[in-house]
Amino acid sequence: MPSLARLDVDQYHSMLEAGILGEGDPIELLDGLLVHKDRSARGENPMTIGKRHRAAVDLLAGLDALVKPHGCYVMKQGPVTFPPSHEPEPDGLVVRGQTRDYLERHPGPADVFCVIEVADSSLDHDRTNKLQIYAAAAIPQYVIVNLVDLQVEVFESPVPAEGKYSQVRALQAGAALPLHVGGGKRVDVPVRDLLP
Repeated sequence: MPSLARLDVDQYHSMLEAGILGEGDPIELLDGLLVHKDRSARGENPMTIGKRHRAAVDLLAGLDALVKPHGCYVMKQGPVTFPPSHEPEPDGLVVRGQTRDYLERHPGPADVFCVIEVADSSLDHDRTNKLQIYAAAAIPQYVIVNLVDLQVEVFESPVPAEGKYSQVRALQAGAALPLHVGGGKRVDVPVRDLLP
């Protein structure tokens, strides 16, 4: 079997700048490979955005008012750079600072308190490949808004060398998500506020 030619983050950025890839194309760089972002509902065309997925991403905007007093904000569907070979575009990021801090660069691991993925048809991928990438980058908290089981899955205490998290739990609609906002602080978010 032939080997794959992998890209690094700089090569990926060059492709974007040259117009080979369009800004906003549903593509992300994972493990040096260009991967299609699947935002569809299970069983639907993977090139579409599922209605519940879109609604769940819209609901993430409500988190902004909760995290801003702690010196951070919620970036929706923006890239985060993990050199040399990853630039995922999660559905949400809780990052330090404010929007203008990232005009000249994407956030990196040191800027991110929490990564949020909304998952329907992408659930298995988000629980495996994406989880390994975020754990290896030492992201303190990874949250999956699981539209299949209507729950929020929380992964904390990364073990970067193993690409996993040592604390895992599932929260139902009546529970609260203790969302990381930096400095060891958290804000409680009702799970029902994250589910469409």
